[in-house]
Amino acid sequence: MIIGKDLRKAFGAVKAVDGLSFSAGDGAITTLLGGNGSGKTTTLRMIGSLIRPDAGTVTIDGADTVRERTKALSHLGMLHDDFGLYPRLRIIEHIRFSAQLHGLSGRRLSTAVDNAIEALGLGDISNRFAAGLSHGQRMKTALARTIVHSPRNLVLDEPTRGLDVFAVRVLRDLLRRLRSEGVCILMSSHAMAEVMELSDRLIVIDQGKLIAEGTPAEIIAKGGGGDLETAFLRLTGVAA
Repeated sequence: MIIGKDLRKAFGAVKAVDGLSFSAGDGAITTLLGGNGSGKTTTLRMIGSLIRPDAGTVTIDGADTVRERTKALSHLGMLHDDFGLYPRLRIIEHIRFSAQLHGLSGRRLSTAVDNAIEALGLGDISNRFAAGLSHGQRMKTALARTIVHSPRNLVLDEPTRGLDVFAVRVLRDLLRRLRSEGVCILMSSHAMAEVMELSDRLIVIDQGKLIAEGTPAEIIAKGGGGDLETAFLRLTGVAA
């Protein structure tokens, strides 16, 4: 479970996140929904300890990401908006390296790497270098690296961005399976169809503040009915 309490982060005079509190539960997909500049990525980076909040706390399975950073991150897998792949490493080397960073070795290491490769359908290309991969293949490699240590919490920053229909299908199926296994999944997305398809709960934010939260149906109702896109635009004041 991931819990944020009164999170605040400013960059100069810009308040990127301004008193945001939220929770993402186990066995559920929770989606941060907001426009560009709403604070989504800043929030996710604070969860992953990439940046430190100016105020407030994040806990991952009860461990504070500032005071207990190593313990908190041991429970987390994070897919960044920039996949961060080393171009001269092979797919299997990326995944193996990530597993080793999380303390896996011996048979546990080999099994974990094999399972991650199978889960993302990377078996036929596992020896290819990252430099020659398509966008979808890079995403799958980064996601395999993210899940190789079987984290109980996943944070995904716009995971379907730039993917073709085949890669989106693989991602959907994987997220559903992980959810059924009790994993806490927190993602951000602009794709309303994906949000409706996958999300159990939505956290709508604007200018770093919480605007609304609930199931997709509840958000639509709070936004005056219709479809999710229209409700979102009303809640954020873009549409009447």
